[in-house]
This record gives sequence, structure tokens and C-alpha cells, in this order.
Amino acid sequence: MSQYDEGHTIAGWTGTAIAGVGSAVLGAGICTVSAVLLVGGLGIVAASVLVTWALHLSGWGKPPGVRPRSQWRMGARDLTARDGHTDCWGCRLAGRGRRTAAVASEATSGAASGAASEVAPVTGDPEPAAAEAGR
Repeated sequence: MSQYDEGHTIAGWTGTAIAGVGSAVLGAGICTVSAVLLVGGLGIVAASVLVTWALHLSGWGKPPGVRPRSQWRMGARDLTARDGHTDCWGCRLAGRGRRTAAVASEATSGAASGAASEVAPVTGDPEPAAAEAGR
């Protein structure tokens, strides 16, 4: 297994496989000058984006950044996907992960009193590869 946490998800591999099929159909459309294959290939590639996004939102993807090594196996499910990931644009597009519960409650109470709320900085664990290298 790689020292980096990349591509070890059901969402990632499924989306890649569907996009590969779409690219092959698109390539066949280019070679045969077939508008049907061109449109079909583009449709399959677009579907791969939507399937990957849906799998990510249902917990078969991963949050941005590096996960603990115990969660690197291929079938590991992301239990935090339901609430959304803090820096994930896919979750933000779905309306998830925009604010934490504390910030949301402060914003609700702050809006009523007219006070402004501050967002706390997010801290995380260092990358495992960097920790192993002694950095």
C-alpha cells in the first residue's frame, strides 16, 4: 500500500471505471465520426461525475486530506459524510459541511442579538508520511 491516502475508495474507483468506459465510447465516436457515440460518451463521462459524487455523499468516498492508516482499506466507509466535510466542495454543493454546530448556533443567536460571530480555525492531525519521516 502507498504511503499516501489517495484513491483507496469505492467512490474513486467506481467513478474512474465509469469515466474510462465513457472515454472509450467517446474515442470510438471520434474515430468513427459518429455523433451518437460522441454524445453517448460525453453522457457516460457526465454520469461518472454524478455517480462519484453520490457515492461520496453516501459515505463511500473520503474527506479532504489524509485519513488515519486504519481507514485506508478499500471498503472503509466514511461515517462523517452525512454531516459534510469542512473543506469539501462536493459536500458544499450538496448543502453539507458549511458550518459546525457551534458556529451555526452562534450565528443563530448572534443574528437575533445583532452580534457578529467568529469562525474558529480548524486544526488536524499531521500527515502520517510526514510523521514517519520525523518532520
